[in-house]
Amino acid sequence: MGICSIAASGTYVSVCEASEGSEGGGSVRTEKLEYLDGLKGIGCVAVFLTHFVYAFYYGMYHYDPAGCHLPGKIDIVIGKSPLNVFFNGNTAVRLFLILSGFLLCRSFLITGDKKRLAASAKKRYLRLMPTVLVINILIYLAMKFGLYQNTAAAVLAGSEEWFAGFNSFSPSFLSMLKESLYGCFLFGTNDYNGVLWTLQILFLGAYIDYALAALTGGRRFRWIVYAIVAVVLLRTDFLGIFLGYVLCDFMCTDWNWKQWLCGNRILNWLMLAVGLYFMCYPSAGFGYEGTLWGILPFVFVNYYHIFGVLCFVFAVLNLKSVQGFLSKKIFLYMGRISYSLYLIHFLVIATFGSWFLLTVEPLLGYNLTCLINLVLISVITVGLSELSVRYVEPLSGKLTALLDKQ
Repeated sequence: MGICSIAASGTYVSVCEASEGSEGGGSVRTEKLEYLDGLKGIGCVAVFLTHFVYAFYYGMYHYDPAGCHLPGKIDIVIGKSPLNVFFNGNTAVRLFLILSGFLLCRSFLITGDKKRLAASAKKRYLRLMPTVLVINILIYLAMKFGLYQNTAAAVLAGSEEWFAGFNSFSPSFLSMLKESLYGCFLFGTNDYNGVLWTLQILFLGAYIDYALAALTGGRRFRWIVYAIVAVVLLRTDFLGIFLGYVLCDFMCTDWNWKQWLCGNRILNWLMLAVGLYFMCYPSAGFGYEGTLWGILPFVFVNYYHIFGVLCFVFAVLNLKSVQGFLSKKIFLYMGRISYSLYLIHFLVIATFGSWFLLTVEPLLGYNLTCLINLVLISVITVGLSELSVRYVEPLSGKLTALLDKQ
């Protein structure tokens, strides 16, 4: 059976779980859904690979022969194939946003406890800000000491259009503080750390979800409100985090036909396949002729990726075997460090990665240098992310504990 939690009256009851041995999971339990952490970890790796590919194999993304380095310009072939899902950063970001929206108000949707909702809303800023600030200080210091060599590396890689311009200004400690403390959260400022544009969505978008949960949670008319909000947000990046919340509400609502939907194994495997198809839709916005996606009408790329991620996540929530795969230790570990890795990986690519390419490429050639570079960047990034998880991210807990005492 599928999930059942929100009764029509608006009261919240216990969730149901799939019967033992059934493929259809369909359960949104009060305990942590570890497999979603595993999925988040995979998405984080995809973002990391996206920026590595854009920096050093730009032809895979933009189909520009000047950015191709593999034999026979196979870079372009890979970029136009389903393999692009491994470095489709736009899909990975939509995955992050939808998962965030799904998890933000989940405990409230299950229990109806508005105290949990209020506590989560109160702590949101302090959960996000400390790691942003510490990593931006590292970026500021790297800029002051001239460690960013991405402009020169972009010339060698043929990725000047994308890679050359990052962090190419004179740093100011005050402007870095402004970006870290409020700029990225309120305005999407990302001068120092390019990935911070998503923090505005993760912060302000969370309060859209909190407000909807507090004002409409469990009420019959909420689906009409959701439809109106979806139209309002249609052309914005807030759509993903909002639809993640709607998906969670749907999975927590007690409808007989929804239980059938969640428990139908064939349908959920089909949803998984359809989701992957749309998640693989190349991000470039052109050059789809003759590809698997050439049959689709051209629309805003985000719509295909959001639709694909929604189908995929829905299937994952209902397929025990997929949940088991995503719960493997390596994926859970990447999920554990995903926030720090997301914030710090581009610093490593643009500093060490660029230096290594410029230094070693004349000795070993381009592709072998990039292979070694990928391994070294990965090790450094994971190591720094682990340090951040151990010593920086706990600052958020300490600050929220202080807030609770007030």
